[in-house]
Amino acid sequence: MNRSHDYQRVYVWEQPVRWFHWINALCIVVLGVTGFLIAHPPALMNSREASFSYWFGTVRFIHFLTAYVFMANFAFRLYWSFMGNKYANWRGFFPLTKAQLRQIWDVLKVDIFQFSNKPVETLSHNSMAYFTYTATGLLTIFQIISGFALYAPTSSSWFPRLFTWVVPLFGSEATLRMFHYSALWVFAVFTVVHVYLVFYHDYVEGHGVISSIVGGWKFMEKGQIEVEQATGMSAFPAKKTAPLPARKSAPLP
Repeated sequence: MNRSHDYQRVYVWEQPVRWFHWINALCIVVLGVTGFLIAHPPALMNSREASFSYWFGTVRFIHFLTAYVFMANFAFRLYWSFMGNKYANWRGFFPLTKAQLRQIWDVLKVDIFQFSNKPVETLSHNSMAYFTYTATGLLTIFQIISGFALYAPTSSSWFPRLFTWVVPLFGSEATLRMFHYSALWVFAVFTVVHVYLVFYHDYVEGHGVISSIVGGWKFMEKGQIEVEQATGMSAFPAKKTAPLPARKSAPLP
């Protein structure tokens, strides 16, 4: 007879986090495709006058417009890391405790080294995922700064010109462009690995990882939830609130 499981549904990913995720994913795809075309423009043969064909300018416009959306979306996520629930809080992105560092090793044993087939049970991201998202967050900041620095010479807007100081740090615009383009491939590799691990963990753990980024809910056995809240893994332990004093009933007349 199969053992029954007492699963509990927990609201983990709030709606702003889910919106950020999908907007960010769309921006990365658009920026990746247009960025590749900008770096390697195809030679399109056309009998029309060149002045009537502005497809490359359109590609650049889409790239720059999406960059503004990408930056605004990231800024909102930083804001929500202070305003959201404990699973979205900024402290989770810095796994510094012994328990969190031990969890990183446990995840590596399952996902990378294949030393273990025991899943790491977490409601939110595991510590390894938080660490990875911190790295991609720093890479996002670099892409925003370097992208606007490269955009500044061709823009009359005041905002891109705030980043003109970046080019001298890298010696030349060509060098900065090379780093900016290289980061595109880091995002591409991250996206492939991220999608694979989402399906892998959804299969191994059975917590509803895939559906959670749509509906926000994940599932875990009640006993495991209590353990996670007690240790504060991947987020924060539940705050213990002092019981309210009993209200004295009025004496009967």
